[in-house]
Amino acid sequence: MQSKGAIKLVAVLLALACVFQLSFSFKTRSVEKAAEKYAAGYEVEVRDSMVRHYLDSLENQPVYNLGFQAYTYKECKEKEINLGLDLKGGMNVMLEVQVGDVVKALAGESQNDPAFEAAIAAAKEAEKSGEGDFIGAFVKAFKANSNGASLASIFVSPDRKDINPNSTDSEVEKILRQETSDAIDASFNVLRSRIDHFGVTQPNIQRLPNSNRILVELPGVKEPERVRKLLQGTASLEFWTTYNGVELHPALARADELIRQLNSEEEQAAEIVESEETAAETPATDLVEEVAKATEVTEEEVAAAATIDPKRNPLLALLNPQFAGGAVIGAAYAADMPAVDRYLAMPQVRELFPADVQFKWAVKGDPQMDGRFALYTIKVESADGKAPLDGSVVVDARESYAERGAEARVSMNMNSEGMQEWARLTGENVNRCIAIVLDGYVYSAPVVRGKIEGSSEISGNFTIQEAKDLANVLKSGKVPAPARIIQDTVVGPSLGQESINAGLLSFAIAFLLVLLYMGLFYKSAGWVADFALLTNVFLLMGFLVSFGAVLTLPGIAGIVLTMGMAVDANVIIYERIKEELRGGKGLGSAIKDGFSNAYSAIIDGNLTTIITGIVLFIFGTGPVQGFATTLIIGIITSLFCSIFITRLVLEWIVGKWGSISFSRKWSENFLANVKFDFVGKRKISYIVSGTVIVLSLVSFAVRGLNLGTEFTGGRAYTIRFDKPVQAEDVRAALDGAFVDGDAASVSCEVKQYGSENQMRIVTQYKFDDTSEETTAEVDEIIYNALKPLYSYDISFDSFRFTQDDQNGIISADKIGPSIAKDMTWNAIYSVLFSLLAIGLYIAFRFKKWQWATGATLALAHNSIVVIGLFSIFYGLMPFALEVNQAFIAAILTLIGYSINDTVVIFDRIREYITLYPKRNFRDNINNAICSTLSRTINTSGTTLVTLLAIFLFGGETIRGFIFALLVGVIVGTYSSVFVATPIAYDLMSKKETDGKE
Repeated sequence: MQSKGAIKLVAVLLALACVFQLSFSFKTRSVEKAAEKYAAGYEVEVRDSMVRHYLDSLENQPVYNLGFQAYTYKECKEKEINLGLDLKGGMNVMLEVQVGDVVKALAGESQNDPAFEAAIAAAKEAEKSGEGDFIGAFVKAFKANSNGASLASIFVSPDRKDINPNSTDSEVEKILRQETSDAIDASFNVLRSRIDHFGVTQPNIQRLPNSNRILVELPGVKEPERVRKLLQGTASLEFWTTYNGVELHPALARADELIRQLNSEEEQAAEIVESEETAAETPATDLVEEVAKATEVTEEEVAAAATIDPKRNPLLALLNPQFAGGAVIGAAYAADMPAVDRYLAMPQVRELFPADVQFKWAVKGDPQMDGRFALYTIKVESADGKAPLDGSVVVDARESYAERGAEARVSMNMNSEGMQEWARLTGENVNRCIAIVLDGYVYSAPVVRGKIEGSSEISGNFTIQEAKDLANVLKSGKVPAPARIIQDTVVGPSLGQESINAGLLSFAIAFLLVLLYMGLFYKSAGWVADFALLTNVFLLMGFLVSFGAVLTLPGIAGIVLTMGMAVDANVIIYERIKEELRGGKGLGSAIKDGFSNAYSAIIDGNLTTIITGIVLFIFGTGPVQGFATTLIIGIITSLFCSIFITRLVLEWIVGKWGSISFSRKWSENFLANVKFDFVGKRKISYIVSGTVIVLSLVSFAVRGLNLGTEFTGGRAYTIRFDKPVQAEDVRAALDGAFVDGDAASVSCEVKQYGSENQMRIVTQYKFDDTSEETTAEVDEIIYNALKPLYSYDISFDSFRFTQDDQNGIISADKIGPSIAKDMTWNAIYSVLFSLLAIGLYIAFRFKKWQWATGATLALAHNSIVVIGLFSIFYGLMPFALEVNQAFIAAILTLIGYSINDTVVIFDRIREYITLYPKRNFRDNINNAICSTLSRTINTSGTTLVTLLAIFLFGGETIRGFIFALLVGVIVGTYSSVFVATPIAYDLMSKKETDGKE
């Protein structure tokens, strides 16, 4: 092998890089343990908040010093292993921005036009049925209902410059799409800031491309009700005048002293409480005055406070005044913000500040303030407490660069009414700040340089992304774009912990079995393969962390499956080496030629599997993407380890000791001398496969499939009871509980899920209504029906989702009809696209369409058989055979797996045709298949062993998924030998097959 030194260097560098990446996970866990230890000294009720306070204080502080660079806790957290919701517990929410509301807002007073109303209704129906995008359907319907009227007539306005009476329909449609996209960006911005203030660790929010949907993942959330209300609230954009924060520092110092006195001693606190209850002689106002006289300080003295004692200065210790400036009075860490709010809301403290001041926090922490959040001083001038100007007056906002230099700025235009009020506000507040507030948080507070009577330009050392975000904020007031939850999944933390335990157990057992299998079968070389396998897992985990991949339960299954498939390359290599040794070659030459002859089959087989992994990643979401990620990365790392690491170790051992064994006595000639006429028996395999396919198609027609909520829409719950229960009892309790408006009872599916005290309940009651009110209604119906099955009086709040997560709903899934339809089509597209891509690759590699056709038809055969078995046996097995996204992932995985086996056989046939051109074509095929049997059985064996371990110990949540893979591996191995090759043979012309049977 050439360039051994380079390969060794690459291996060492990869190992060091993986150690570096994985070290952050250990460091963050160390810091979090220290936080838990710190919080243990406090009362139970406040421990969670104290943990967060500890971690927030370290967020921007160096906690991991490597000499060449120090990393803050926040940076370490960003680099650690990310656990998916199925492992960590939490909430996954899919929101859909209501494009219809955006279009209505843009239409203004034209909303009452009959053609407009009809077009909106038609577009909503088209969107619901999945027949097209809203804007396209709206434009089409408007043309059909408006008797030739132009779109411009609906949307033209004195305040708009981009649409005029002469604008064409295509121009207006383009503007509507842009406005809709901007509105979705604005909603995304609002949701992101709301989530940032919700206090969730490692949240994930992303706008799904080419759609009006936003995906939100919130690990560890224990209050789904609060999350739903938070995410679906309407945003409110306001413009406020402000105080100069430094001007209020004397009042801040007096407030600090007052709070200290109020909290100084327990006896004083008792006296204050007693005086309030008995209307004692000294009212609170006297105490305020007394404190005020005792705290005559200058602004400089307050601002100069470098080290603040929390006991002596309870407020200033939290709200650091050193960061004051402009409208900012101070800054605090996220964990301290509630305490600051509580202090500033005290009646005695409020009396120290001007009556018209309000305090509002910045939307995000400022790196220049060590991650603290600035507190702004808002001036409330109107009697009704409303802002002098709101977002409805904004016509447009855009990010841009300054005329000179690269500084990003934001330009803003208002309508005529807004311009008049804006001119007044800016004219009266020259050299003061005006705060831009959205959802109660300050996004920016630029200084007014002069009276503005036209377009405004906002600057402030923005990056282009920050300028874009601010522009989106300003536009959010122009077009309200409420987001509606169309899918949400809640996973309780205890269920997540169970998944972790089950995943780790299955991983350990499967890993041990594979190691033993290779060591026992291939003796010394088998242990070398085991070393390569260990290296592979290490590199795989390092790469997952490097790419920021999220580790899910299917992801763990992907790792375990990768282990089973990773030994395939070693098996192919070792079997080729054994062939060379049986041919009389020396050990060194056998190793060299064995590797060389195995490369083609290894690379082709793994590339086809990578193709299916890429399709999975593109069309899948959440856990399916996690599975695809681990599968793709695992294949790449296993290729490196099998081809390079294994060879380096083998050659090192041979060079040092002169020999190494590739088999034991009983495995030396395993399946080496098999003679079987596979081509001659093809009619039998056609009959067997045809019969199974016919039975599957009949079952599809008669029984159908047990479609999951991803494809049907509806709500699914996993409910835990405090004692074992029978599915029949739960089904009887729910019988007749779901009654629709027409008095028709809606049935629901009930099945045991894991242990005897857990049930999975699926209902399509009002599945097309994904509102929070209907979700609460369904929760209450289930609660009332199942309450008698508990041995104690469980409350509704505890049943829905409790923090201790002992009994009640431990996971919930809601999917609306529109997203269910999208998932259905995505599943169909992914399977078809995968078959097409692999067929094209095979045709390219083997130069004949017959090979590609045989392989593709065999893959279709495998898919139909596995889906058919799910149709035949659902309801008969003791576990759920549900067709969901994970099942589609299994179908695509078995497509990738079985094509791997097929490619190895095809590659050997091609080799035999080249080596023995004068032999009968049929004999070459039979001999090639026989020569690969050992590899086929060994690879299938190791894969089945690992899958069986996951099936038995991996937990209920992926049992159906693994069952599909188990069946798929068996069917795929069979079809590679008895379906793909015979079909390709029959498609060959008589000339190509030498005209001989």
